Amino acid sequence: MLADDHVLVRSGLRMLIEAEPGFEVVAEAGDVRETLRMVRARKPGVLLLDLMMRGGSSLTAIPEFLAASPRTAIVVLMMESEPDFARAALGAGALAFVLKEDAATELLQAVRAAAQGHRYLSPQLGARIAAEPDASARTRDGLTHRECEVLGLLALGHTSEEIAQQLALSMRTVEAHRSHIRGAGYPLRSPDSPRALIMRPIHW
Repeated sequence: MLADDHVLVRSGLRMLIEAEPGFEVVAEAGDVRETLRMVRARKPGVLLLDLMMRGGSSLTAIPEFLAASPRTAIVVLMMESEPDFARAALGAGALAFVLKEDAATELLQAVRAAAQGHRYLSPQLGARIAAEPDASARTRDGLTHRECEVLGLLALGHTSEEIAQQLALSMRTVEAHRSHIRGAGYPLRSPDSPRALIMRPIHW
């Protein structure tokens, strides 16, 4: 099953997968809610999941997908090599993590590994995870250290675009961090409000 909010991306993934003998795309979805509905209905063997979709956080929805279909193996797709998200996705129950830029050469290998219950990481991402400290370790408030960085910059009045530049992240990654921060109970206002949140202490 394919879950990505870009129709052209899904079309390309479908062509790549169905060109391989023994593989078939049984369903597609364009947002998190539709993905959950289709996972419940179709119980796919493998779910290819874009981590940055509309309709909620794909990352926090991973346990829901697995609860709906425990035998579904989840392969996460993402645009950028961000170790925090990879660690979090694998910790939530995904079995594989592939960068979209490497999909043409690595996706089928990742799907085969996940279908057999094995883990798979893009080599580029695996190298970064090995080299960088675990910023996904969470505080008592449920935020990762990266999310705490984003939160601190929001408290100083920085816009999402400024935060993306300062932390060398994409805008979609910053928005995903903002979504997780809201979920931890921090009342963020409009995305680029000069005073985007009301601060409360972070418990380490």
